[in-house]
Amino acid sequence: MNPSQTPLAPLRILRLIASPNGNASESLKLSERILHALTVRAGIRGIELTDIDLNTLSPVDATYAHALAHPSEIATEDQKGTLSRSDQMIILLNACDVLVIATPMHNYSVPSPLKAWIDHVVRVGKTFLSTSKGKVGTLLDRPVYVAVATGGYISGERARQPDFLRPYLSAVLKTIGLNQVHYFTVEGTAKGTDALKTAQKIGYDDVHTFFHEEIEARTHETVA
Repeated sequence: MNPSQTPLAPLRILRLIASPNGNASESLKLSERILHALTVRAGIRGIELTDIDLNTLSPVDATYAHALAHPSEIATEDQKGTLSRSDQMIILLNACDVLVIATPMHNYSVPSPLKAWIDHVVRVGKTFLSTSKGKVGTLLDRPVYVAVATGGYISGERARQPDFLRPYLSAVLKTIGLNQVHYFTVEGTAKGTDALKTAQKIGYDDVHTFFHEEIEARTHETVA
């Protein structure tokens, strides 16, 4: 590198981990494939990864709700403490270039740790505005990659259960201004060892194909 050149800033990735299963989590394993693909795409920039284990995040409480409902009041110390968790989550989200979410599906939708994060970051006056035409997001758009693990099947001919996770998560992220949401799944994790191996291969191959095609498309655009 020429000494006069400014070093390239790393690709800043925020990963949310919603599963309580630690390293055994299938959604976490799938998200690792996404991170690998993002690292390859970042090239010499490299990546800067920030992980948040959402299982340690407390849900919003009464003091938080009161502070949001009465913004003209001076916040008490308790309210400041409660709001500070929300502020910190929003700061970390604003700071990232890419958001990665590793989550299981619980009862057809998002698990409670991920819902807690949503409640912290979807905040009127901070990440969206209420207007006569509805809610308008205030965050700059950026890619969101969601790694989902499900015990049953939610895609294709074998799907036998509702999927409220993907439409709900897409809607709530759109509310704050994030529209580039891409989903990858490992489905049928409760169907036995063979089924899990098949599901992992399908999910990992989907990640590889998506990012390979994206890199090729960018290469063609650069050449053109």
